[in-house]
Amino acid sequence: MTTLLSADELEARLRDVGTRRYHNLHPFHRLLHDGKLDLGQVQAWALNRYYYQAMIPVKDSSILARMDEPELRRVWRQRIIDHDGHHEGEGGIARWLKLTDGLGLDRHAVTSLRNLLPATRFAVDAYVHFVREKSLLEAIASSLTEMFSPGIIGERVAGMLKNYDFVSRETLAYFENRLTEAPRDADFALDYVKRHARTPEQQEAAIRALEFKCDVLWVQLDALYFAYVDPKMAYPGAFAPKETR
Repeated sequence: MTTLLSADELEARLRDVGTRRYHNLHPFHRLLHDGKLDLGQVQAWALNRYYYQAMIPVKDSSILARMDEPELRRVWRQRIIDHDGHHEGEGGIARWLKLTDGLGLDRHAVTSLRNLLPATRFAVDAYVHFVREKSLLEAIASSLTEMFSPGIIGERVAGMLKNYDFVSRETLAYFENRLTEAPRDADFALDYVKRHARTPEQQEAAIRALEFKCDVLWVQLDALYFAYVDPKMAYPGAFAPKETR
């Protein structure tokens, strides 16, 4: 990029990333939402996705520690509270564990992380390293996948409730909270990026950061697809479903 975009043009470019690269387009999500997976495959998704959920506060803590302005820190720390809660049993991570509990997974097996696919671990760790090593602008821009999440959440909840008798609104409670949290967070991050990406180079860096985050989400689904759908080649030591239905 050699030409400075207006704020509206930059936003349009960022939203176009989601249109082309967000993981709602992945074949695994189509199968998940359309009721084409069995219980074991849904368990594998929830168990592996737990690591991503659990590392969100770690990622956000890294960003928080790099913010010099108290007003920025006051806003960003809400993300950590949303996932960790104020007390034991609260927050998004606890709600995700209600999902894995409801799917019949042993909680220690989930939280121990011993049965993760290697690609899950590598992708999530790469995201944490990205926000630590890149500029604050890039770190914040990478969170802008939240602009696209309400759509996929609505589709996921409706599709899973319709197609799977082993889930309920209670076990899917994590997603209900994200319908209000994600737009709030995305609005703040988008405003920050539009105000602080002041050169063509900074604007391109912000766009590339969002593309990277889309890659992080996409590759996790690649791993699930090839391990549990086609050709079902789960890595030794990874989660092995005990039953299907």
